[in-house]
Amino acid sequence: MADVPGDGGSDRRRAVAASGKPSSRVRMSAAQRREQLISIGRLIFAERGFDATSIEEVAARAKVSKPVVYEHFGGKEGLYAVVVDREVRALLDRITTALTAGHPRELLEQAAMALLGYIEEETSGFRVLVRESPLMAATGNFSSVLNDVAHQVEHILGAEFKSRGYDPKLAELYAQALVGMVALTGRWWLEVRKPRKETVAAHLVNLAWNGLSHLESKPTLIRARGR
Repeated sequence: MADVPGDGGSDRRRAVAASGKPSSRVRMSAAQRREQLISIGRLIFAERGFDATSIEEVAARAKVSKPVVYEHFGGKEGLYAVVVDREVRALLDRITTALTAGHPRELLEQAAMALLGYIEEETSGFRVLVRESPLMAATGNFSSVLNDVAHQVEHILGAEFKSRGYDPKLAELYAQALVGMVALTGRWWLEVRKPRKETVAAHLVNLAWNGLSHLESKPTLIRARGR
């Protein structure tokens, strides 16, 4: 089965599971079949986008008939919604779990590393999120994910602004700017994969924390300094 170039370990494991080869002679349960179809749909949506993906191809890769796919998801839109919902929750959970530090700079580092780690390990999922979503999808696309992340960052910045005597009403603006900067850099890094994610994160934080007028020539992550 064709896979997306540069996929991480998690994506490769999903590709093997989706192929059905290891257990091709064993009849799948309804739950197993559903998971197989989701894995296959995830890969094809990542490769081709929503519009170019067909139920015929999903069924062909799963070695089932089209009615089986319709039975589980009601159509392409239903399958896409399930795939996107899972990726949204996975990305948000990863970022939320990463935000454990007390210092705002380290929190920014953790958020950047969480997003870059997701891109590296769940490449197909990230490709699904950043591709154009169907017009009927009001939520669940990459923009909505970034808004959710920005709201979390906004609370962190708001508390920091208050402690420094800044206007906390501006926290939303800065949160959108910071999250947007990291996300757009992540889309670029998705294709080039250079330099290492730790270096990318360090330079993102360098710009966000120090500004252009006070850039460090060789920035490093706080956690790396403690080693």
